[in-house]
Amino acid sequence: MPDTPPMSPQDALIAVMVACSASDQNMRTAELVAITRMINHMPVFADYDADRLRRISQIVFDLFEEEDGLDALFGLIREALPERLYETAYALACDVVTADGLHNQTELRMLEEVRDELHIDRLHAAAIEWGARVRHMR
Repeated sequence: MPDTPPMSPQDALIAVMVACSASDQNMRTAELVAITRMINHMPVFADYDADRLRRISQIVFDLFEEEDGLDALFGLIREALPERLYETAYALACDVVTADGLHNQTELRMLEEVRDELHIDRLHAAAIEWGARVRHMR
């Protein structure tokens, strides 16, 4: 994608959320609502143009169609995302995956990929996952 401008840190956070939601090829309404809610309310997105959601989502979908697309996606994310936001990205991803009260093996594997690619400490990951689970209890 030579004509695509580099992602911003916020774009990278959105790419992680969209990738986790779309990993099972089924973006549920609750997941989309969770993504939109986070964009509209979280301080990290304070100056973000929410209209970019569609463009970033399309980049994720296009990369999912390519043979090494997941590796390319993580390369873009790591390039755009400062290390201080790695755990934020993982927390947002966990919130999206748990938003509908359902998570399947594909989504859990994608979360594991995010955790590994962003070098999230296992203890920190467990705390983040627990927080997401209790926030989305029914």
